[in-house]
Amino acid sequence: MSTSNTSATKPEQNVRVWMDGCYDMVHFGHANACRQAKQMGTSLIVGVHSDEEITKHKGPPVFTEQERYKMVRAIKWVDQVVENAPYVTTLETLEDYNCAFCVHGDDITVTADGVDTYHIVKAAGRYRECKRTQGVSTTDLVGRMLLVTKSHHEPDDMLPDPENTRRMSLCKESVSPWTGASQFLATTNKIIQFSNGREPKPGDKVIYTAGAFDLFHVGHVDFLEKVKALGDYLIVGLHGDRVVNRYKGSNHPIMNIHERVLSVLACRYVDEVVIAAPYSVTMDLINHFKVSLVVHGQTDYEPDVDGSDPYEVPKKLGIFQQIDSGNPLTTQDIITRIIDNRLQYEKRNKKKEAKEAAAYEAFQKLKAENRNESTAVNIV
Repeated sequence: MSTSNTSATKPEQNVRVWMDGCYDMVHFGHANACRQAKQMGTSLIVGVHSDEEITKHKGPPVFTEQERYKMVRAIKWVDQVVENAPYVTTLETLEDYNCAFCVHGDDITVTADGVDTYHIVKAAGRYRECKRTQGVSTTDLVGRMLLVTKSHHEPDDMLPDPENTRRMSLCKESVSPWTGASQFLATTNKIIQFSNGREPKPGDKVIYTAGAFDLFHVGHVDFLEKVKALGDYLIVGLHGDRVVNRYKGSNHPIMNIHERVLSVLACRYVDEVVIAAPYSVTMDLINHFKVSLVVHGQTDYEPDVDGSDPYEVPKKLGIFQQIDSGNPLTTQDIITRIIDNRLQYEKRNKKKEAKEAAAYEAFQKLKAENRNESTAVNIV
């Protein structure tokens, strides 16, 4: 495998970096890969595969290509998105976009025929790796949503393949060496890496909005883009897991507070995140962050535990506004997509795991053969 040690790699001047993928259900793991790739150069060009290509090689995506294009454009480290990028990365693609090399995570992605999608750029020495973010994967998230159906949407005896669903959700016994995910644990260093590190300047109009922002999706992106346009500095308050569960119910939130923090911080429209923000917007919060405007979407919101209006204070101050994002997509809509097509997604994930496991076994065998050859030469 032709790779370089990214930890020792310093970006050169005017180096354009290529990265591509499906970017289905974009999460903070995708964003972290983009962050690492951007550090290897000066501009990051991201190619996103079409629905047709993904369906051919992996199975149906959860999000449409237009939704996926918009999601990737919203990642703060992405400079350009190339739509309908080829599934197998070629040297022609790198040349067309004037990219020095291609970056991908330290896992293997394969075509419908089981061929490494990066074999061409690897052979040409124009491939580098970034570290995969442990604790999250699209397969894992789909599994979590499928598990919701077991307890909250259907009787247990109607759930297809419950053991597989449980296994996918927990991701502790996954066949694939990469799609298995342990529980994600946030660190202060990771939050700092995702943060803008920018304070509001004197005179900046500070906007505050709050919510669950679970399974961060294109509806959230459209909303935050419109909110940011109302001011200069956008602060997003993220409610804690117990608070979200109180007003969402079921098994919500799907993603824990640490995962949601990184997902929102990765959005280019967000400047700061308040972790486990109070459900009611208080005068202390408004004064502390010097908030000029508090914004909420057009969706209904629940009263606080004491029955009070969570936006009572900003309303009295005349600094509360509700806006329409123009995108009706909700987190529940995504879960519904998964539930409605769960058999397809389970089949897709099983197929994907089998191909990855076979590719990994071949890769390990090749490594062992190379080691044996090296040892034989040294002995001679």
